[in-house]
Amino acid sequence: MKKRMDYQAVIILILIGLAAGVLSGLIGVGGGIILVPALVYFLGYTQHQAQGTSLGVLTFPVTILAFLAYYRDAMNTTSPIELKVILIVAGGFLIGGLVGSSLAIKIDQATLKKIFALILFYTGVKLLDWDKVIVNWLKHLFS
Repeated sequence: MKKRMDYQAVIILILIGLAAGVLSGLIGVGGGIILVPALVYFLGYTQHQAQGTSLGVLTFPVTILAFLAYYRDAMNTTSPIELKVILIVAGGFLIGGLVGSSLAIKIDQATLKKIFALILFYTGVKLLDWDKVIVNWLKHLFS
């Protein structure tokens, strides 16, 4: 028997969805970056539940309007979005998602959470170019 959701949980879910949607439309992220941590920390989901829920949300065409806005804009420029590229990447994504989820359900919660955090941390370091700063600092330290 499923338990009934209270209004607070519904409001939190709506806010999480709005935040993920805005970030998805703004910079192309949302599922893993917003949904997974928010579901874990605000609603007490397990890492497996949160990742599965995030994928479930992405299953439905929730990003179609954001994609169409980018597509229309790109068609008016000299660098349009190529549907062929989307289809090729989507095929790889489909197979990769199956392989990744099959691996994830075999990994315990604590280890999976650490892997998730390390990937987010590494991504942040790379996006901020801190890897270059760290390498230069180490070179200076040992020279």
